Amino acid sequence: MSKPEAGYDYHRYRKLLAEAVDDSKRLELIDLLIQEKARDRLEAQRTSDRVAMTTITVAKILGPSGRRDNFKLG
Repeated sequence: MSKPEAGYDYHRYRKLLAEAVDDSKRLELIDLLIQEKARDRLEAQRTSDRVAMTTITVAKILGPSGRRDNFKLG
């Protein structure tokens, strides 16, 4: 079909699935998904998104200074 993309290309895969109207097209799509390691790429993208959201949340909690001076140890 075409060369592998850098990440999980949801829209492209969805379009290819819509075009897979017979068994041969479906098998081509399955082969493509296997070749491009689509599941691994999707999981990597989801993990990256979770890390980004966690980073944003921590940044909001810590505020612009990035310090927690109001917490005192001991």
